[in-house]
Amino acid sequence: MTKKEKVSYVIKELLKIYPQPKCTLNYNKPYELLIATILAAQSTDERVNKITAELFKKYPTLESFAEANISELENDIKPVGFYKNKAKSIKETARILVEKYNGTLPTTIEELVKLKGVGRKTANVIMANIYGIPSIIVDTHCKRLSNRLGLVNSKDATKIEFELKKIVEPQLYTIFSNLMVYHGRAVCKAIKPRCEVCTIKDVCEYFKARK
Repeated sequence: MTKKEKVSYVIKELLKIYPQPKCTLNYNKPYELLIATILAAQSTDERVNKITAELFKKYPTLESFAEANISELENDIKPVGFYKNKAKSIKETARILVEKYNGTLPTTIEELVKLKGVGRKTANVIMANIYGIPSIIVDTHCKRLSNRLGLVNSKDATKIEFELKKIVEPQLYTIFSNLMVYHGRAVCKAIKPRCEVCTIKDVCEYFKARK
């Protein structure tokens, strides 16, 4: 089985379990997804969603984030970790979006990654969910599962992204990425993967090595 064939099999099987995989961060406005994704770095989407439920009420506009008291903003997002850097990134990015982009999000990866706190993963989240452009989103789950399945052999997120683009059908980029998140949370956990109930274990190099 080639890597492309393996990817097709994995997508087909996982869609039976997770038929409508989508972004698991809550948002109503495009910039809210950007902020939520910045907050999600080295945190869980569940924790971020709890924080943003109140955060987006307190700061209802981009301008309010741009003008926020930095100490107060740090305190508001403290539970997500790395809150000092994230607060700076959110405030600065909000300012740039207001002043340079008239409150709208850039439409290219190249422009997005110039924003404070925005890497390729965050940029791809925006491209996929705001602009509807299929994108490979290499978060911690995608990184872990892609390696365990033997689709890639790297810890570098950018290398993984471009390796996956060679073997995943372009129109399925986002679906594949979201399936990795769903399956990573439910079954292929970081510490204790539930291989015994995994429907794709027969094509998993990690499972074969454990036998």
